[in-house]
Amino acid sequence: MTTELRRLRNYINGEFRDAADGRTIDVINPATGEVYATSPLSGQADVDAAMEAAAAAFPAWRDSTPAERQRVLLKIADAFEERAEDLIAAEVENTGKPVALTASEEIPPMVDQIRFFAGAARLLEGRSAGEYMEGLTSIVRREPVGVCAQVAPWNYPMMMAVWKFAPALAAGNTVVLKPSDTTPASTVLMAEIIGRIVPKGVFNVVCGDRDTGRAMVEHPTPAMASITGSVRAGMQVAESAAKDVKRVHLELGGKAPVVVFEDTDIEKAVEDISMAGFFNAGQDCTAATRVLVHESIHDEFVAALAKAASETKTGQPDDEDVLYGPLNNANQLQQVSGFVDRLPAHAKVEAGGHRVGDKGYFYAPTVVSGLKQDDEIIQNEVFGPVITVQPFTDEAQALEYANGVEYALASSVWTKDHARAMRMSKALDFGCVWINTHIPLVAEMPHGGFKKSGYGKDLSAYGFEDYTRVKHVMTSLG
Repeated sequence: MTTELRRLRNYINGEFRDAADGRTIDVINPATGEVYATSPLSGQADVDAAMEAAAAAFPAWRDSTPAERQRVLLKIADAFEERAEDLIAAEVENTGKPVALTASEEIPPMVDQIRFFAGAARLLEGRSAGEYMEGLTSIVRREPVGVCAQVAPWNYPMMMAVWKFAPALAAGNTVVLKPSDTTPASTVLMAEIIGRIVPKGVFNVVCGDRDTGRAMVEHPTPAMASITGSVRAGMQVAESAAKDVKRVHLELGGKAPVVVFEDTDIEKAVEDISMAGFFNAGQDCTAATRVLVHESIHDEFVAALAKAASETKTGQPDDEDVLYGPLNNANQLQQVSGFVDRLPAHAKVEAGGHRVGDKGYFYAPTVVSGLKQDDEIIQNEVFGPVITVQPFTDEAQALEYANGVEYALASSVWTKDHARAMRMSKALDFGCVWINTHIPLVAEMPHGGFKKSGYGKDLSAYGFEDYTRVKHVMTSLG
């Protein structure tokens, strides 16, 4: 007996469609390693159709009032709450995440973030009018940029889709959104929900692979391209967008340093850091994966962290005792395994370091010590449940190690010394610095990095403004 695969479809101009040429991709549940659906492998014709729909819908959506756009976004937030169980089910099949954690840690912030941008829609204003030259009044207008091509990642398919479409729609833009080829299910369901609320063409979903995303970015219609993904993908998007001077928003990789000083409460720090490092199988660009510990407490800290790792569980989505599920796909399992398999002789695996089971893409909570600053696993993003630990001697060396990578997204400092915390937060070259905590995010505060972690901000009024352009209007008083 064979089970019929679910058939996912693009959402273009208010209707669901197969790829124009009928091509599809198999979609695999990472908790089982089995195919459960097919998704369109969209080509140029599909991208053209979506861009045409978004461009046609833009003038009316742009000219809608902020109050109208706010009402639409609030309806979307309410609808997501009403369909929460369906969204969770789709996301769990997408990712293999624990059901309970998906319900508690993703749906509430997603809904809150949409409501935040609904409110922001009514605060879209320029600076006050003024006379900066005799007889002339100047006004600054903030306007939507136009059609936005958006590419979401596979680590948080639902939430990252919200981070992209919510500010774009709130500002009056129209959207063509592509989910990752491994996690399209929840985005397609979002299209079903949103499509009943917004005018046709305002929100479109095109499924596909890297070539589909490239076709979106290179298309002449979008005024802006936004991607959350790897550094390599971000560089390719920036290069492609430069050919016709598109605006680009990049949220790329991370290698967050977690700087633990000798006056830290070790028990609490280990509890919080292990959670922030292993949550979502470490598949988070802000994950607490690179711990720097003062040499005086290094051994004690490593032992406590290894114990915490050994007590952390990974497993199937319906197991309420697990912290995280599988890695997202077979390639990611191979990448994480490769980092550990290639460890230099001076490194020591304190916990984990192996695949769990032979079904799905599960990897054990892993702690590695004895590393040097130029080791591959220190310099490059693992994107898995692997925490490295390095000792440091003083504040200067801690900063040297912390800033000594190409990524600059997030970081944290753990100390009871307020002055030291302030010095470190100033000197750490990262878009976010947490003090005595790691990973909390709120809709009101910006999220985004420096260096090879990209540019542009998600969330907050800063993220909202990224989806607008500024126009100067000057009028004669004579």
